Amino acid sequence: MAGPRELRETRPNVYDRAFVTVPLLDLQAQYAPLRQPLLDALTRVADSQRFIMGPEVEAFEREVAAVVDVTHAIGVSSGTDALVAALMALGIGPGDEVVTSTFSFFATAGSIARVGAKPVLVDIDPESFNMDVVAATRACTARTKALMPVHLFGQSADMSAVVALAYEYDLKIIEDAAQAIGATDHGGTVGGLGNLGCFSFFPSKNLGGFGDAGLVTTNDDALAHKVRLLRNHGMEPKYFHKTIGGNFRMDAIQAAVLRVKLPHLASWTEGRRANAARYRQLFADAGLTGTVTLPVERPDRYHIYNQFVVRVPDRDGLKRHLDAVGVGTEIYYPVPFHRQECFAGLGYQAGDFPQAERAAAEVLALPIYPELTPDQQAYVVEQIAAYYRGRS
Repeated sequence: MAGPRELRETRPNVYDRAFVTVPLLDLQAQYAPLRQPLLDALTRVADSQRFIMGPEVEAFEREVAAVVDVTHAIGVSSGTDALVAALMALGIGPGDEVVTSTFSFFATAGSIARVGAKPVLVDIDPESFNMDVVAATRACTARTKALMPVHLFGQSADMSAVVALAYEYDLKIIEDAAQAIGATDHGGTVGGLGNLGCFSFFPSKNLGGFGDAGLVTTNDDALAHKVRLLRNHGMEPKYFHKTIGGNFRMDAIQAAVLRVKLPHLASWTEGRRANAARYRQLFADAGLTGTVTLPVERPDRYHIYNQFVVRVPDRDGLKRHLDAVGVGTEIYYPVPFHRQECFAGLGYQAGDFPQAERAAAEVLALPIYPELTPDQQAYVVEQIAAYYRGRS
Protein backbone atom coordinates (compact mmCIF):
# COMPACT_ATOMS: atom_id res chain seq x y z
CA MET A 1 0.00 0.00 0.00
CA ALA A 2 1.32 3.43 -0.85
CA GLY A 3 2.27 5.57 2.11
CA PRO A 4 1.26 9.19 2.69
CA ARG A 5 4.31 10.54 0.87
CA GLU A 6 3.67 8.40 -2.24
CA LEU A 7 0.01 9.44 -2.27
CA ARG A 8 1.00 13.10 -2.10
CA GLU A 9 3.53 12.68 -4.91
CA THR A 10 1.06 10.92 -7.23
CA ARG A 11 -1.90 13.18 -6.49
CA PRO A 12 -2.67 15.39 -9.53
CA ASN A 13 -1.80 19.06 -9.38
CA VAL A 14 -4.76 20.97 -7.90
CA TYR A 15 -4.32 23.58 -10.60
CA ASP A 16 -4.73 21.02 -13.39
CA ARG A 17 -7.87 21.67 -15.49
CA ALA A 18 -9.28 18.30 -14.49
CA PHE A 19 -9.40 19.39 -10.87
CA VAL A 20 -10.10 22.62 -8.95
CA THR A 21 -9.70 25.11 -11.76
CA VAL A 22 -12.05 28.00 -11.16
CA PRO A 23 -13.29 28.59 -7.61
CA LEU A 24 -16.45 30.62 -7.13
CA LEU A 25 -14.36 33.09 -5.14
CA ASP A 26 -10.60 33.26 -4.61
CA LEU A 27 -9.90 35.33 -1.51
CA GLN A 28 -6.24 34.29 -1.56
CA ALA A 29 -5.78 36.08 -4.89
CA GLN A 30 -7.03 39.31 -3.33
CA TYR A 31 -5.09 38.82 -0.11
CA ALA A 32 -1.66 38.06 -1.57
CA PRO A 33 -0.76 41.54 -2.92
CA LEU A 34 -2.20 43.23 0.19
CA ARG A 35 -0.72 40.82 2.73
CA GLN A 36 1.84 43.17 4.26
CA PRO A 37 -0.38 46.27 4.61
CA LEU A 38 -3.12 44.06 6.06
CA LEU A 39 -0.73 42.53 8.57
CA ASP A 40 0.54 46.03 9.42
CA ALA A 41 -3.05 47.12 10.07
CA LEU A 42 -3.65 44.14 12.35
CA THR A 43 -0.42 44.89 14.22
CA ARG A 44 -1.48 48.52 14.61
CA VAL A 45 -4.70 47.45 16.30
CA ALA A 46 -2.93 44.87 18.46
CA ASP A 47 -0.38 47.44 19.59
CA SER A 48 -3.13 49.93 20.42
CA GLN A 49 -5.08 47.34 22.45
CA ARG A 50 -8.27 49.16 21.42
CA PHE A 51 -10.46 46.48 19.88
CA ILE A 52 -14.04 47.79 19.98
CA MET A 53 -14.94 51.05 18.22
CA GLY A 54 -12.29 53.75 18.69
CA PRO A 55 -10.15 55.69 16.19
CA GLU A 56 -9.91 52.91 13.55
CA VAL A 57 -13.68 52.70 13.31
CA GLU A 58 -14.07 56.48 13.26
CA ALA A 59 -11.49 56.81 10.48
CA PHE A 60 -13.15 54.08 8.42
CA GLU A 61 -16.55 55.72 8.85
CA ARG A 62 -15.20 59.01 7.47
CA GLU A 63 -13.47 57.32 4.55
CA VAL A 64 -16.36 55.08 3.52
CA ALA A 65 -18.89 57.93 3.84
CA ALA A 66 -16.96 59.74 1.10
CA VAL A 67 -17.04 56.67 -1.14
CA VAL A 68 -20.77 56.07 -0.66
CA ASP A 69 -21.45 59.83 -0.90
CA VAL A 70 -23.42 60.15 2.33
CA THR A 71 -23.26 62.47 5.31
CA HIS A 72 -23.13 59.71 7.92
CA ALA A 73 -21.66 56.20 7.89
CA ILE A 74 -22.04 54.21 11.11
CA GLY A 75 -19.98 51.03 11.48
CA VAL A 76 -21.82 48.07 12.98
CA SER A 77 -21.22 44.41 13.70
CA SER A 78 -22.77 42.87 10.55
CA GLY A 79 -25.04 43.56 7.60
CA THR A 80 -27.87 41.84 9.45
CA ASP A 81 -27.39 44.07 12.48
CA ALA A 82 -27.33 47.07 10.16
CA LEU A 83 -30.86 46.17 9.03
CA VAL A 84 -32.04 45.59 12.59
CA ALA A 85 -30.56 48.88 13.79
CA ALA A 86 -32.12 50.76 10.87
CA LEU A 87 -35.56 49.34 11.64
CA MET A 88 -35.16 50.18 15.33
CA ALA A 89 -34.05 53.72 14.51
CA LEU A 90 -37.29 54.23 12.60
CA GLY A 91 -39.31 52.91 15.52
CA ILE A 92 -40.66 49.96 13.54
CA GLY A 93 -42.02 47.12 15.65
CA PRO A 94 -45.10 45.06 16.51
CA GLY A 95 -48.18 45.97 14.47
CA ASP A 96 -46.13 47.52 11.68
CA GLU A 97 -45.60 46.15 8.18
CA VAL A 98 -42.54 46.45 5.95
CA VAL A 99 -42.85 45.64 2.24
CA THR A 100 -39.91 43.80 0.72
CA SER A 101 -38.94 41.24 -1.89
CA THR A 102 -39.48 37.52 -1.33
CA PHE A 103 -36.19 36.76 -3.15
CA SER A 104 -33.07 37.74 -1.23
CA PHE A 105 -30.68 36.59 1.50
CA PHE A 106 -32.59 35.64 4.65
CA ALA A 107 -31.48 38.69 6.68
CA THR A 108 -33.77 40.95 4.63
CA ALA A 109 -37.03 39.46 5.91
CA GLY A 110 -35.48 38.02 9.06
CA SER A 111 -34.54 41.46 10.38
CA ILE A 112 -38.12 42.68 9.96
CA ALA A 113 -39.46 39.72 11.91
CA ARG A 114 -36.81 40.17 14.61
CA VAL A 115 -38.10 43.63 15.56
CA GLY A 116 -41.63 42.24 15.79
CA ALA A 117 -42.91 43.72 12.53
CA LYS A 118 -44.51 41.79 9.67
CA PRO A 119 -42.60 41.22 6.43
CA VAL A 120 -45.04 41.81 3.58
CA LEU A 121 -43.56 39.99 0.62
CA VAL A 122 -43.84 40.84 -3.07
CA ASP A 123 -42.63 39.28 -6.30
CA ILE A 124 -39.59 40.35 -8.30
CA ASP A 125 -38.93 41.92 -11.66
CA PRO A 126 -37.76 38.92 -13.73
CA GLU A 127 -34.92 40.82 -15.40
CA SER A 128 -33.25 42.56 -12.47
CA PHE A 129 -34.33 40.12 -9.69
CA ASN A 130 -35.22 43.22 -7.65
CA MET A 131 -38.53 44.14 -6.05
CA ASP A 132 -41.48 44.61 -8.40
CA VAL A 133 -42.54 48.13 -7.40
CA VAL A 134 -45.98 47.78 -8.97
CA ALA A 135 -46.56 44.74 -6.76
CA ALA A 136 -45.19 46.67 -3.78
CA THR A 137 -47.75 49.40 -4.42
CA ARG A 138 -50.58 46.85 -4.22
CA ALA A 139 -49.12 45.43 -1.01
CA CYS A 140 -49.19 48.68 0.97
CA THR A 141 -51.82 49.00 3.71
CA ALA A 142 -52.59 51.40 6.54
CA ARG A 143 -50.11 49.42 8.66
CA THR A 144 -47.21 49.77 6.21
CA LYS A 145 -44.42 51.85 7.72
CA ALA A 146 -41.51 51.25 5.38
CA LEU A 147 -40.23 49.79 2.14
CA MET A 148 -37.09 47.65 2.08
CA PRO A 149 -35.84 47.38 -1.51
CA VAL A 150 -32.90 45.03 -2.04
CA HIS A 151 -30.16 45.93 -4.52
CA LEU A 152 -29.68 42.28 -5.36
CA PHE A 153 -26.47 40.87 -6.85
CA GLY A 154 -24.98 44.39 -7.13
CA GLN A 155 -27.57 46.25 -9.23
CA SER A 156 -29.77 48.97 -7.82
CA ALA A 157 -33.49 48.46 -7.47
CA ASP A 158 -35.71 50.94 -9.34
CA MET A 159 -35.19 53.65 -6.75
CA SER A 160 -37.03 56.37 -8.68
CA ALA A 161 -40.19 54.26 -8.46
CA VAL A 162 -39.48 53.25 -4.85
CA VAL A 163 -39.04 56.88 -3.78
CA ALA A 164 -42.23 57.89 -5.60
CA LEU A 165 -44.15 55.12 -3.83
CA ALA A 166 -42.73 56.11 -0.44
CA TYR A 167 -43.73 59.73 -1.04
CA GLU A 168 -47.26 58.76 -2.06
CA TYR A 169 -47.90 56.66 1.07
CA ASP A 170 -45.64 58.59 3.50
CA LEU A 171 -43.33 55.61 4.01
CA LYS A 172 -39.70 55.31 5.06
CA ILE A 173 -37.11 53.56 2.90
CA ILE A 174 -34.44 51.20 4.20
CA GLU A 175 -32.11 50.16 1.38
CA ASP A 176 -30.71 46.65 1.72
CA ALA A 177 -27.46 47.39 -0.07
CA ALA A 178 -25.53 44.48 1.43
CA GLN A 179 -24.41 43.34 -2.04
CA ALA A 180 -24.16 46.73 -3.70
CA ILE A 181 -21.49 49.06 -2.32
CA GLY A 182 -20.68 51.55 -5.09
CA ALA A 183 -23.71 50.76 -7.24
CA THR A 184 -25.67 53.73 -8.58
CA ASP A 185 -29.11 54.53 -9.94
CA HIS A 186 -29.35 57.55 -12.27
CA GLY A 187 -26.06 58.75 -10.80
CA GLY A 188 -27.14 58.48 -7.18
CA THR A 189 -25.16 56.08 -5.01
CA VAL A 190 -27.14 53.36 -3.26
CA GLY A 191 -27.24 53.75 0.48
CA GLY A 192 -28.00 57.43 0.16
CA LEU A 193 -31.21 57.21 -1.88
CA GLY A 194 -33.55 56.29 0.98
CA ASN A 195 -33.76 57.22 4.65
CA LEU A 196 -31.20 54.60 5.67
CA GLY A 197 -28.86 52.27 3.80
CA CYS A 198 -27.44 48.98 5.07
CA PHE A 199 -24.22 47.31 3.90
CA SER A 200 -22.42 44.08 4.70
CA PHE A 201 -18.68 43.51 4.82
CA PHE A 202 -18.91 39.71 5.01
CA PRO A 203 -15.64 38.35 3.57
CA SER A 204 -17.21 37.33 0.24
CA LYS A 205 -18.53 40.81 -0.52
CA ASN A 206 -16.85 43.19 -2.99
CA LEU A 207 -15.47 44.96 0.09
CA GLY A 208 -14.99 42.21 2.66
CA GLY A 209 -13.50 42.15 6.13
CA PHE A 210 -11.78 39.41 8.09
CA GLY A 211 -15.08 38.43 9.67
CA ASP A 212 -18.51 39.98 10.17
CA ALA A 213 -19.01 43.73 9.89
CA GLY A 214 -21.59 46.10 8.46
CA LEU A 215 -22.56 49.72 7.93
CA VAL A 216 -25.59 51.96 8.24
CA THR A 217 -25.65 55.09 6.08
CA THR A 218 -27.91 58.14 6.10
CA ASN A 219 -28.05 61.82 5.25
CA ASP A 220 -30.34 62.50 8.23
CA ASP A 221 -28.55 63.83 11.31
CA ALA A 222 -31.26 62.71 13.73
CA LEU A 223 -31.39 59.16 12.34
CA ALA A 224 -27.59 58.93 12.45
CA HIS A 225 -27.64 59.86 16.13
CA LYS A 226 -30.29 57.20 16.82
CA VAL A 227 -28.28 54.49 15.08
CA ARG A 228 -25.12 55.43 16.98
CA LEU A 229 -27.12 55.26 20.21
CA LEU A 230 -28.74 51.93 19.36
CA ARG A 231 -25.50 50.19 18.34
CA ASN A 232 -24.15 50.67 21.87
CA HIS A 233 -27.06 49.53 24.06
CA GLY A 234 -28.80 52.91 23.83
CA MET A 235 -26.10 54.35 26.07
CA GLU A 236 -25.33 58.07 26.28
CA PRO A 237 -23.27 58.97 28.31
CA LYS A 238 -21.59 55.83 29.62
CA TYR A 239 -23.88 53.67 31.76
CA PHE A 240 -26.86 55.98 31.17
CA HIS A 241 -29.37 54.39 28.80
CA LYS A 242 -31.88 56.58 26.98
CA THR A 243 -33.36 53.62 25.12
CA ILE A 244 -32.86 49.88 24.71
CA GLY A 245 -30.47 49.17 21.89
CA GLY A 246 -28.15 46.29 21.15
CA ASN A 247 -24.52 45.35 20.89
CA PHE A 248 -24.06 46.31 17.23
CA ARG A 249 -20.55 47.76 17.57
CA MET A 250 -17.86 47.31 14.94
CA ASP A 251 -14.55 45.70 15.86
CA ALA A 252 -11.47 47.84 15.32
CA ILE A 253 -9.76 44.94 13.52
CA GLN A 254 -12.51 44.88 10.88
CA ALA A 255 -12.28 48.65 10.43
CA ALA A 256 -8.50 48.48 10.02
CA VAL A 257 -8.75 45.72 7.40
CA LEU A 258 -11.48 47.57 5.51
CA ARG A 259 -9.41 50.76 5.50
CA VAL A 260 -6.63 48.90 3.69
CA LYS A 261 -9.05 47.47 1.14
CA LEU A 262 -11.28 50.51 0.55
CA PRO A 263 -8.89 52.37 -1.81
CA HIS A 264 -8.88 49.30 -4.09
CA LEU A 265 -12.67 48.95 -4.26
CA ALA A 266 -13.14 51.00 -7.43
CA SER A 267 -10.53 49.04 -9.39
CA TRP A 268 -11.90 45.73 -8.10
CA THR A 269 -15.38 46.77 -9.24
CA GLU A 270 -14.08 47.65 -12.69
CA GLY A 271 -12.41 44.23 -12.80
CA ARG A 272 -15.75 42.57 -12.07
CA ARG A 273 -17.46 44.67 -14.74
CA ALA A 274 -14.77 43.78 -17.28
CA ASN A 275 -15.25 40.10 -16.46
CA ALA A 276 -19.01 40.49 -16.92
CA ALA A 277 -18.45 42.02 -20.35
CA ARG A 278 -16.05 39.18 -21.26
CA TYR A 279 -18.63 36.60 -20.23
CA ARG A 280 -21.17 38.22 -22.53
CA GLN A 281 -18.77 37.95 -25.46
CA LEU A 282 -17.77 34.38 -24.61
CA PHE A 283 -21.37 33.22 -24.32
CA ALA A 284 -22.20 34.90 -27.63
CA ASP A 285 -19.18 33.33 -29.34
CA ALA A 286 -20.22 29.91 -27.99
CA GLY A 287 -23.74 30.31 -29.34
CA LEU A 288 -25.22 30.03 -25.86
CA THR A 289 -27.23 33.25 -25.67
CA GLY A 290 -30.40 31.38 -26.59
CA THR A 291 -29.79 28.86 -23.80
CA VAL A 292 -28.20 30.87 -21.00
CA THR A 293 -29.99 34.06 -19.92
CA LEU A 294 -27.35 36.58 -18.85
CA PRO A 295 -27.80 39.34 -16.27
CA VAL A 296 -29.55 42.44 -17.57
CA GLU A 297 -27.49 45.58 -16.98
CA ARG A 298 -29.74 48.63 -17.04
CA PRO A 299 -28.10 51.62 -18.80
CA ASP A 300 -29.15 54.05 -16.04
CA ARG A 301 -27.60 51.90 -13.30
CA TYR A 302 -24.00 51.05 -12.43
CA HIS A 303 -23.88 47.32 -11.69
CA ILE A 304 -21.04 46.21 -9.39
CA TYR A 305 -21.52 42.44 -9.93
CA ASN A 306 -21.28 41.11 -6.42
CA GLN A 307 -22.55 38.03 -8.23
CA PHE A 308 -22.85 37.12 -11.92
CA VAL A 309 -26.14 35.24 -11.92
CA VAL A 310 -27.42 33.48 -15.03
CA ARG A 311 -30.67 31.62 -15.69
CA VAL A 312 -30.27 28.18 -17.19
CA PRO A 313 -32.38 25.12 -18.08
CA ASP A 314 -31.70 22.03 -16.00
CA ARG A 315 -29.87 24.20 -13.47
CA ASP A 316 -29.19 21.41 -10.99
CA GLY A 317 -27.77 19.14 -13.69
CA LEU A 318 -25.49 21.91 -14.94
CA LYS A 319 -24.32 22.63 -11.40
CA ARG A 320 -23.42 18.98 -10.85
CA HIS A 321 -21.46 18.97 -14.11
CA LEU A 322 -19.56 22.16 -13.23
CA ASP A 323 -18.77 20.83 -9.77
CA ALA A 324 -17.31 17.71 -11.40
CA VAL A 325 -15.05 19.68 -13.74
CA GLY A 326 -13.75 22.09 -11.12
CA VAL A 327 -15.92 25.17 -11.67
CA GLY A 328 -17.31 26.70 -8.49
CA THR A 329 -20.92 27.86 -8.57
CA GLU A 330 -23.66 28.72 -6.08
CA ILE A 331 -27.44 29.01 -6.06
CA TYR A 332 -28.62 32.40 -4.81
CA TYR A 333 -31.34 31.58 -3.66
CA PRO A 334 -33.02 28.17 -3.80
CA VAL A 335 -36.02 28.94 -1.54
CA PRO A 336 -37.87 32.30 -1.57
CA PHE A 337 -39.02 33.66 1.78
CA HIS A 338 -42.68 32.75 1.25
CA ARG A 339 -41.68 29.08 0.99
CA GLN A 340 -39.45 29.09 4.08
CA GLU A 341 -40.77 27.06 7.01
CA CYS A 342 -40.19 29.85 9.51
CA PHE A 343 -42.49 32.18 7.54
CA ALA A 344 -45.35 29.71 7.13
CA GLY A 345 -47.41 31.84 9.50
CA LEU A 346 -47.47 34.69 6.99
CA GLY A 347 -50.00 32.66 5.01
CA TYR A 348 -48.36 32.63 1.58
CA GLN A 349 -48.72 29.64 -0.71
CA ALA A 350 -46.73 28.05 -3.52
CA GLY A 351 -47.49 29.95 -6.71
CA ASP A 352 -48.15 33.29 -5.01
CA PHE A 353 -44.94 34.79 -6.42
CA PRO A 354 -44.25 32.99 -9.71
CA GLN A 355 -41.31 35.10 -10.84
CA ALA A 356 -39.40 34.48 -7.63
CA GLU A 357 -40.21 30.77 -7.73
CA ARG A 358 -39.06 30.54 -11.34
CA ALA A 359 -35.83 32.36 -10.48
CA ALA A 360 -35.20 30.02 -7.54
CA ALA A 361 -35.39 27.07 -9.95
CA GLU A 362 -33.17 28.58 -12.66
CA VAL A 363 -30.48 30.85 -11.18
CA LEU A 364 -26.81 29.95 -10.95
CA ALA A 365 -23.95 32.24 -9.89
CA LEU A 366 -20.68 31.92 -11.84
CA PRO A 367 -17.22 33.10 -10.72
CA ILE A 368 -16.85 36.88 -11.27
CA TYR A 369 -14.14 38.01 -8.81
CA PRO A 370 -11.73 40.61 -10.25
CA GLU A 371 -8.68 38.33 -10.24
CA LEU A 372 -10.44 35.83 -12.52
CA THR A 373 -8.36 35.32 -15.68
CA PRO A 374 -9.61 35.24 -19.28
CA ASP A 375 -8.50 31.60 -19.55
CA GLN A 376 -10.53 30.69 -16.49
CA GLN A 377 -13.58 32.41 -17.88
CA ALA A 378 -13.14 30.67 -21.21
CA TYR A 379 -13.00 27.34 -19.38
CA VAL A 380 -16.23 28.11 -17.51
CA VAL A 381 -18.07 28.85 -20.76
CA GLU A 382 -16.50 25.85 -22.53
CA GLN A 383 -17.79 23.55 -19.81
CA ILE A 384 -21.29 25.05 -19.91
CA ALA A 385 -21.33 24.63 -23.70
CA ALA A 386 -20.12 21.04 -23.35
CA TYR A 387 -22.93 20.24 -20.93
CA TYR A 388 -25.68 21.50 -23.21
CA ARG A 389 -24.12 19.82 -26.26
CA GLY A 390 -24.23 16.57 -24.32
CA ARG A 391 -27.89 17.04 -23.44
CA SER A 392 -28.88 17.68 -27.05
